[in-house]
Amino acid sequence: MIIDTHSHLNFKAYEKDKDKVLKRTLESGIWMINVGTKFETSRSAVELAEKYEQGVYAAIGMHPIFASAEFQKIKTDPEEGEFLIKEENFEKEKYSELAKSKKVVAIGEIGLDYYYKPKTKTRLEEFKSKQKEIFQQQLDLAREFDLPVIVHCRMAHEDILKILNSQIAVTYKKVKGVVHCFTGTLDEAKQYAGLGFYIGVNGIIFKYNIDDVIREIPLDKILVETDCPYLTPPQEGKDTRNEPIFIKHVIQKIADLKGTGFEDVAGKTAENARNLFKI
Repeated sequence: MIIDTHSHLNFKAYEKDKDKVLKRTLESGIWMINVGTKFETSRSAVELAEKYEQGVYAAIGMHPIFASAEFQKIKTDPEEGEFLIKEENFEKEKYSELAKSKKVVAIGEIGLDYYYKPKTKTRLEEFKSKQKEIFQQQLDLAREFDLPVIVHCRMAHEDILKILNSQIAVTYKKVKGVVHCFTGTLDEAKQYAGLGFYIGVNGIIFKYNIDDVIREIPLDKILVETDCPYLTPPQEGKDTRNEPIFIKHVIQKIADLKGTGFEDVAGKTAENARNLFKI
C-alpha cells in the first residue's frame, strides 16, 4: 500500500476526469488524503471522501493566503478554481460541522506563508499577526476534535516552530501532524520531529535540494505526498498534470537516498500515515 498524504483531487484541475483519476489511483493500491485550502475546497474534499468506503479521506482547513489576502497581491490559480484570491473569515462553526464527518482525518492545510508579503513594516506586522491568529484558531480546532494538523510553511519556519513550541507551556494536549512540502533545514526538520511532527516529502525534491534532510531524518518520521495537481515529478514531463500515481517517483528517490528499497519506503511511510491519521 501507498498513501498520498496530500493531494487536491477536490480542485478544479480534475473536474473533467476526477472519477477516472480516482479509479486508477485506487486500482494501483494508492490511498489519498484530499486537502482543503478554504471552506469551499474543504467541503468538496469531504463530499468526495464520503463517496468511498475506504482509500479516500479528507483534511479541512484554511490556507494562510486566504487568512491575509487583504495585505498582498496574489495571482489567480486556475488549477484550484480561483478567479480572484479573496480574504476569508475563519468561521469555526462551519469547519466544526465538516470535522464531524468520519472521513475527516486532519485539519489542514493551515500555517504561515510569508512569500507574498507587504513592503511596509506596519503592514508586514499586521499581515503576520493575522496569519498567526488564524493558525492558532485552527490548532485549537484540531485539539477540540483530537485531529492531527497538516502544516503549510513557506519562509516562516521560525514563527511556526515558536508557535508549536509554545504548546509545551500550556496545559492542553499538544497537536501533532506533518509539515507539508518541507523545504527547511536539517536542524528545523529535527526540531519538528522532536515535537512529534512528520516531514512531508513530495515532488519539490526534484527542484529543491533537501537530500541531507531525507538521509538524516529517520524513515519513521517521513510521509510521502504529491500536492497534485502541482509539483509534477520531471519524469512525467513538465506539461503533465500531477496526480497520486506519480508518487512512485518520490518514493524511489527517498529509497535511493537512504540506500533502501522502494517497498521499504512505501510500506513504512504508509504505516506512518495510518498511525498519524488513524486510517
